[in-house]
Amino acid sequence: MPTLQTLQVFQALASSPNARLEHSAELGDGMAAALWSNHHDARDYEAPTHHTLSCYIAGGTGTFRRERPATTGGPGKLCILPAGHESAWVINGDIRLAHLYFSPEQFALGCVTLLDREPRQVQLHEATFLDDPQQARRFRQLIALNWDEPGERLLTSSLAHDLLDHLLLSQVGQRQGLRLKGGLAAHQRRLLVEYIDSHLADAISLGHLAALCALSHYHFARMFRESFELPPHQYLLARRLARARQLLRSTSQPLGDVALACGFASASHFTNRFRQALGATPGEYRQAFLAR
Repeated sequence: MPTLQTLQVFQALASSPNARLEHSAELGDGMAAALWSNHHDARDYEAPTHHTLSCYIAGGTGTFRRERPATTGGPGKLCILPAGHESAWVINGDIRLAHLYFSPEQFALGCVTLLDREPRQVQLHEATFLDDPQQARRFRQLIALNWDEPGERLLTSSLAHDLLDHLLLSQVGQRQGLRLKGGLAAHQRRLLVEYIDSHLADAISLGHLAALCALSHYHFARMFRESFELPPHQYLLARRLARARQLLRSTSQPLGDVALACGFASASHFTNRFRQALGATPGEYRQAFLAR
């Protein structure tokens, strides 16, 4: 995911003379969070390349979309701003709000692993001033953590995953008027998902995955990307890291054993990949959850 400063929704608020950034953090896995306060302002979001989930923490009763002045926000209200959407906002009075930004790639992973759907088949529903007490509670927990402290930032990342999973399960629908061309058949996609998840400890080659689908390397790589919206190696790494996080949270296995169970050639390779994705080592991640 691009750095926070390049995200369009973040940048739109950062460029306002009235908005104040209280806190922000890049959380790894294509996600980032920010806590803002603002007053007496007007902001436009124009076709961002990332998705945004917003929760009003305080105020917001004078905030509305320019084309819907009769509908205003309030504490606990959520807004879903999908990539590519356009919206214009008027802020009368004071507001404090939290944002979770997540990449299309992270959304695609969730579609495949959580929904068993091709990302191109579905769309994230745009929503304004949604009531979802469970999500609002997660946001309050998220902003109570110290994002500058490495262990608490990891807990923040875990909460962000919970927010995204809930969003996928409750606010995603079939893309209308879609005629799919190319890509893998549904049974091939499911075969690959099940095979990869059950063989994460093994050396999985592109050639073997292609053979499972009776395709050449070239056609398999192209069709996989059309269906998963990720290249095979990126999907495989994401699944290895997801399994590693689960083992670190739920078992006391030595880090070397966790590395091997997730298909990493060595503990050092595992540590490097984990740090690149999450900004912390596997040991620091485990310690953060033990300290809860």
